Amino acid sequence: MRRFAALVFGAAGIALLPWTVWLSASLPPHHRSANWDIAWSGFDSALAVLFLATAFAAWRRRAWLPTVAAATGALLLADAWFDVVLESRSDDRAVALVEAFAAELPLAALCFAVAYLTSRDARQAPDRA
Repeated sequence: MRRFAALVFGAAGIALLPWTVWLSASLPPHHRSANWDIAWSGFDSALAVLFLATAFAAWRRRAWLPTVAAATGALLLADAWFDVVLESRSDDRAVALVEAFAAELPLAALCFAVAYLTSRDARQAPDRA
């Protein structure tokens, strides 16, 4: 199963490389989008749910803490990226950069550290049969 997963994920990663080159060359730099408010409020709602799930899993010492902490970190990275890249005014981009470096990126690093440390602890714990 591990080899199959490595093959599938490796193939997906390699396949995405030419796709992203094509996208960057073919997409227009400006785009108006319907439901922009729903997209961002939905994303932030998902992030809030993941924060709460991570807190709950940590508080109750749930086995799924590494998974939910890693997912929270991933969404924080995506949030920082899109906040910075999608701002068109320089003042707003400066605020997005401050938020990214002061909050989102450090919190993502904390989430990944929690995921790593708790998954390592779970692997090193004696098997209870």
